Amino acid sequence: MRILFSSVPQHGHLLPLFPLARAFQERGHEVAVLTAAGMAPVLAAQELKHLPAGPLPDVLFAEVARRTGADPAHAPTPDSVAEFFAGTRIDLTADEAFAATADFAPDLVVAELCDYVGPLVAAKAGAPVATLAFGPPLPPVFTEAMDAMARTRHEARDLPWSERRWLLDTWPASMRADGWQQPQGWLPLRPEAFREPEAAETKLPATNEPRVLVTFGTWFSDPQKLGPLLRELSTLDVDVVVTLGLAAKPEDFGVDGVTFVGFTPMEDLLDGVDVVVTHGGAGTTSAALQKGVPLVVLPQGADQFFQAERVAAARAGVALGPESQTPEALVAAVKTVLEDASIQDNVTTIAKEIAEMPDANEVAAVLEAGR
Repeated sequence: MRILFSSVPQHGHLLPLFPLARAFQERGHEVAVLTAAGMAPVLAAQELKHLPAGPLPDVLFAEVARRTGADPAHAPTPDSVAEFFAGTRIDLTADEAFAATADFAPDLVVAELCDYVGPLVAAKAGAPVATLAFGPPLPPVFTEAMDAMARTRHEARDLPWSERRWLLDTWPASMRADGWQQPQGWLPLRPEAFREPEAAETKLPATNEPRVLVTFGTWFSDPQKLGPLLRELSTLDVDVVVTLGLAAKPEDFGVDGVTFVGFTPMEDLLDGVDVVVTHGGAGTTSAALQKGVPLVVLPQGADQFFQAERVAAARAGVALGPESQTPEALVAAVKTVLEDASIQDNVTTIAKEIAEMPDANEVAAVLEAGR
């Protein structure tokens, strides 16, 4: 089989696809990934074939702002989110995507939840679609707005709407909201902390103090926001490790007494960590839960408020809303997580639940049989 994976060109959207892509590749299938050319280094490290199409997020955000004046990253609304993922991105990517995939002719398209280019290609190729979801289910008002806008792009190209055949769900069942109903084609899929198969393992210095990992992902790691938080956190008797994102430098943060690391796979960072302080990106949240590490979540935008709410509801950590994200509140939250044994017990239970979910190889076998 030829399996096409398709993703919005952002790390948080792309990385959750890799375990399943590797599983299909190891099972002897031909695998390719459709996303922007700027993601080439990430795919090369995974030894996955790259079919480049479309611009990177900075171009997409600028075009959304030009069209609507909205900022879907920091002030998401159903309309602005739909415009970014299902309007602007399709408009600026579709033609290149059709050209890039013309010779590949996929038998199956696996698209992450917010990717609407892959399903458009699937409609043209007559291939079934599996949607890979990360994080808790998005509120229907968002998914309905995105679907409605994407339908207009299918209609404009005389293509049928691509009804997904499977929903691959990486979120643990115990952390879903009350009233959740299992959708058609639902398949659980164990989330995995991001790793680079051939990369040398990153070793953090040994410490006798509790270790706090501060990571705000690749897009939200703003030194002006994090600097005051890190300065207060550094006053605690803890070992603080901070990821820099893609562009920041240690001197940008104006803080001493912490360890800065560049872009590093979460698989290499989480061993020995006692608390993860994060913006609440779905990949970071799932990785911490998989490893049994409690969280302090400070959502900044996008879907992070949904992850934060679920972490707080499950008492897998502490969530601080925008009005509460002060240095003093962060220190208090970290102390609470370190001292409250019930939070660690809850996260340990969630980690065991995740470990029992079907892995990527098992899910690949199901998709093969269903094709």
